[in-house]
Amino acid sequence: MRGAAGVSVAARRGPEAPRGPVAEPGPAPGGRRFPNPRLTGLGGGLFCVAAMLLLGGLDALLFGSSLIAYGVLFLPVCVLTALWVRPGDVLTAPVALPIAFGAGLFPVADGSAGFLGSLMGVFTGLATQAGWLYGGTLIAGVMVLVRRVRWVRSRRRRA
Repeated sequence: MRGAAGVSVAARRGPEAPRGPVAEPGPAPGGRRFPNPRLTGLGGGLFCVAAMLLLGGLDALLFGSSLIAYGVLFLPVCVLTALWVRPGDVLTAPVALPIAFGAGLFPVADGSAGFLGSLMGVFTGLATQAGWLYGGTLIAGVMVLVRRVRWVRSRRRRA
């Protein structure tokens, strides 16, 4: 079978690629299939910023701007970001998390005196909730390092 450039499909795949059609993995037992997105470094950053803005708004609506609830909601976003970034960009995941934490604090921050009051509320939230920020970033950092080591080892094994 020849492609548009006259090169066979098998030659473009490489020598270690399977020659026949590649079977897609079937659905998980029970008929459900879990998502397995692979985000770029930028996509991972955008995901966690958007998720934290959304969760900050929901926290303000449902929990009355509880900073504890916001910190607890930050932890799953850290885990998902560390898991969903593709292996080549995995080291960028922990960098975006503190930015997302700060961005999501805007709806939660206690600031009633305009923009400067809101900014003061964000700084106060960053100071008082630093444990959640450091904890979530540490969890993501450890997960990212483990994923990176496994990825490098598997590439070395293949080479």
